Amino acid sequence: MSIYILAIESSCDETAVAISKDRKICANIIASQEVHSKYGGVVPELASRAHIQKIVPVVQEALQITFPEQKNYLDQLNQLSAIAFTQSPGLIGSLLVGAQFAKSLAWSLEIPLISVNHLQAHVLANLIDKEEINFPFLCLTVSGGHTQIVLVKEALSYQIIGETIDDAAGEAFDKIGKLLNLPYPAGPHIDKLAKFGNPTAFKFPIPKAPDLNFSFSGLKTSVYYFLQKQNPDFINQHLQDICASVQQTIIDSLLKKLKKAADDYNIKDVYLAGGVSANSALRKQFSELGVLKGWRTQIPKFEYCTDNAGMIAMVAQLKYKYQQFANLDAEVSAQSIFN
Repeated sequence: MSIYILAIESSCDETAVAISKDRKICANIIASQEVHSKYGGVVPELASRAHIQKIVPVVQEALQITFPEQKNYLDQLNQLSAIAFTQSPGLIGSLLVGAQFAKSLAWSLEIPLISVNHLQAHVLANLIDKEEINFPFLCLTVSGGHTQIVLVKEALSYQIIGETIDDAAGEAFDKIGKLLNLPYPAGPHIDKLAKFGNPTAFKFPIPKAPDLNFSFSGLKTSVYYFLQKQNPDFINQHLQDICASVQQTIIDSLLKKLKKAADDYNIKDVYLAGGVSANSALRKQFSELGVLKGWRTQIPKFEYCTDNAGMIAMVAQLKYKYQQFANLDAEVSAQSIFN
């Protein structure tokens, strides 16, 4: 009997719903919130309100795609085996919208409720549509709010062996993009501009951090002081080179620590995940490093890199298999928690 799980991701500013059948994703719907672009960052209260407005139509769309033969909304819901939601980490108000909707749906349908850690979901997005996967593996998770190197021992067992001690790589892209007057989120804009720039045009220091940890706040400061010394015409004329140089510094920092981790733990299965893994230069250089080092590399499809519910559904399928269900009183958290 096939297991259909409806998964909800609402940790930040994307209202996402997916439905999975075993390890296959049947529907993966994402409703973005454009309201934040004029503020240069996510406004938590506005994000919560947008989730409330979008969650019902997004759920309905996912159900219609997955069960087109069932014309009645209730008949579609009755095909589900469980409901999953993002429990942590994230914006409390946004998490609450998804959690309360999921709890209500699971309770009314009398089916299991499954809580999922957002960061674990990014890592296990690498399992989507895969029949087999090798354990253990290392995963470099690079997103807007988190940068981690994770040792995945088994599907639901992993250890964080390195993480940022201040800003995440995605935050560095956004904060530096703001200094350059680029739209939010700045990462994709820097990626596009960098394709036409010289990554060695300007030298920015790679911030130092102990062991396998990362630091990116110093890079933002370095770029700030560099820009303060330039006139606007210089910045406009060299914008592509600046973006390419900043991007290369971030990539060098990430891959340097990942290479050390793979050597230290003697692991050849090395994966990439998270929103910043959609960066074209990072994907290319990660793959090239893998060939050089003899790694078996893997990167999720683009639609499973940025925040999405498909990755939540992937974790939920594994938790369903091992009967790891949540109670209706499960609380959300801004900090990362595992159940």
